Amino acid sequence: MTPTFCRTPLFAACSLVSAIAALPFGSVHAAGFVEDAKVTLGLRNYYFNRNYLNGTDPMIGPATNRERQGQAEGWTQSFILDARSGYTQGTVGFGLDVLGLYSIKLDGNRGAANTQLLPIHDDGQAADDFGRTAVAAKAKLSKTELKVGEWFAVLPILRADDGRSLPQTFQGAQLTSNEIDGLTLYGGQFWKNSQRHDASREEMAFNSGTPAGLVEGDDFNFAGGEYRFNGNNTMVGAWHARLENVYQQSYVQLTHSQQVGDWVLGANLGYVTGKEEGSAKAGNLDNKVYQGAFTAKTGNNTFMVAYQKLSGDTKFMRIDGTSGGTLVNDGFTNSYDNPEERSWQVRHDYNFAGLGIPGLTLMNRYVSGDNIKTANRDNAEEWGRESELAYTIQEGSLKNLSIRWRNSDVRRDVGQDLHENRLIINYPLSIL
Repeated sequence: MTPTFCRTPLFAACSLVSAIAALPFGSVHAAGFVEDAKVTLGLRNYYFNRNYLNGTDPMIGPATNRERQGQAEGWTQSFILDARSGYTQGTVGFGLDVLGLYSIKLDGNRGAANTQLLPIHDDGQAADDFGRTAVAAKAKLSKTELKVGEWFAVLPILRADDGRSLPQTFQGAQLTSNEIDGLTLYGGQFWKNSQRHDASREEMAFNSGTPAGLVEGDDFNFAGGEYRFNGNNTMVGAWHARLENVYQQSYVQLTHSQQVGDWVLGANLGYVTGKEEGSAKAGNLDNKVYQGAFTAKTGNNTFMVAYQKLSGDTKFMRIDGTSGGTLVNDGFTNSYDNPEERSWQVRHDYNFAGLGIPGLTLMNRYVSGDNIKTANRDNAEEWGRESELAYTIQEGSLKNLSIRWRNSDVRRDVGQDLHENRLIINYPLSIL
């Protein structure tokens, strides 16, 4: 009988990697498959504590079995095996990527609801463990790659979230081409979604934030391109995506960085527009986002100011559970992406290498939003403050082990006020 632990997705992936390694790679055609392979095992220890500071009605506030939840707390140990082969030799090269994902609960039962560290059962109890195996086949011709299967996809119009125990993954197919210098073209389709706190694979869906709630679409189709020039200092990108029968969305972006004396100045400008698509399962949709972030770096200091404005009756459109990282004011706890919301941010990053402590960094930011439109109120406001103190060991047997402490506060006219702490320890082990 196979031990229970060996039936976890992590060890299923390990078995697959071992089987690949045992293949007869003496063949010249398969040489690059192994020679260029990379295998890492990430050990992630994640503690999460969130206090809800207002609200008593479980119908509108966080609740477990309709009982008011004043705190969400959980602690997990995760194992993330990332095995990526090279390509076989020949006109068309073939390869395989495997993600083995497994997380164990160290602490957290009913109080773990709303941490999104673990799946929550119908009785409100947190699962003892969860995980899954994601496998993707790939083929390469010249500078064009086709990938089919499941993986951690990060695109401007579909950003998998890796902010908890395990990363989000999608099942689908993607074509990426770099045949023209400086130009990268993308196209593809995704049809299944595995969220960061779930072992299942669900339909691609949009959480409308309206009485319609979570609306399942059909396939998620996308195409886009990014062109880099001016010594890679300037990038222009354009994207279009459709969650069939729910929404369609377009995004254009311009980024630029410029050395000015001892300073490096940067800009990130973007415009997003979205509306309903096909049979419009979520009803009529209308969303536009205008945004810009401007940075200035000198020595060990980086300063940033950002502005983000939404218009229309719909919040920012994204697949359920994905990151809001496309938005310049997206943070650890909030994306400031409500209908009609205007928000601005000030941020400062400091690298303590300037004081003789390489590997130690500190980030502080403040975001303020107003003009929020809800079903019951216009011109609601919110603000958030976030800090992250991080240290990465630079040498020795624990080299690259990182420790991050994230401390956040959110205050809102509509919704829950939050006070939050996270402690995240990551240790990447290089196996191959």
